[in-house]
Amino acid sequence: MSRRLADVEVGAELPEATSRVTRADLVRYAGASGDFNVIHWNERVAREVGLPDVIAHGMLTAGIAVRAVTRWAGDPGAVVDYQVRFSRPVVVPDDGSGAELTVRGRVAAVGEDGRVRVDLTVTSNGDKVLSLARAVVALS
Repeated sequence: MSRRLADVEVGAELPEATSRVTRADLVRYAGASGDFNVIHWNERVAREVGLPDVIAHGMLTAGIAVRAVTRWAGDPGAVVDYQVRFSRPVVVPDDGSGAELTVRGRVAAVGEDGRVRVDLTVTSNGDKVLSLARAVVALS
């Protein structure tokens, strides 16, 4: 069921969303996206370029984050704009459980045109991994 504009207020919190990213997820994402950059699967190369370990694809991280908004809105097609800046990589250890991403959202603005801006806070292992993350959704 799609969320209605009349039910949305500035300051409202979205339900917190937690997701796990494993090395297997990185393999699947690489296959789907065609992004086979070595830093997403080879620990040795990742460390040689100064990373602590293999990292998640940035667009995978961004996709997981916006899913919290689409679930809240009730319609993936309601997202009309989405922006993020990558502030830290999501390190994905080879331990079977991977990395945890936590997404929190808050309604920052409600326009008369039915557009709602949602600001997101996305963390992994206590570190903010996306900054200036925000989505605009069109609600009826």
